[in-house]
Amino acid sequence: MAGCVMFATGLDSQLIRIKSRAGQTKIINKFISCRKKLHRAPGFGFILGVMDATNNPLRRRLTVLYCGQVQGVGFRYTAKTVATGFELTGSIRNLADGRVELVAEGRREELEAFRTALRDEGLAGFIRAEQVDWSDATNEFRGFEIVR
Repeated sequence: MAGCVMFATGLDSQLIRIKSRAGQTKIINKFISCRKKLHRAPGFGFILGVMDATNNPLRRRLTVLYCGQVQGVGFRYTAKTVATGFELTGSIRNLADGRVELVAEGRREELEAFRTALRDEGLAGFIRAEQVDWSDATNEFRGFEIVR
């Protein structure tokens, strides 16, 4: 099945069941009002890549460079913990120049809510500045992880 691409279409709410090779099952309740493209996900079968009527991907990539006292204060651990409450994937890592780089992919609304939640979780006091960049998702991540 490598290289297979499948599509699902519909106009009402559906429960979508995704089962991994390891037997894990994830059920997603999605309102399907547009074309959905299923992408091959290593170790987890097919996953949805949601596309609108013009075939533009709704998943976005958010890259944020945080400046300030952001290393040595639990910033990465807090970000990983907060990420579990959102439908997104990505990574966070310390940079040699003292900044922290966050790269996350998901729906834009989820990503914006995630950024707000990071500040609300007590990290706002450590952040002096943020450099934010938006681009199309590359679907390169599985989960959210701390890069060392």
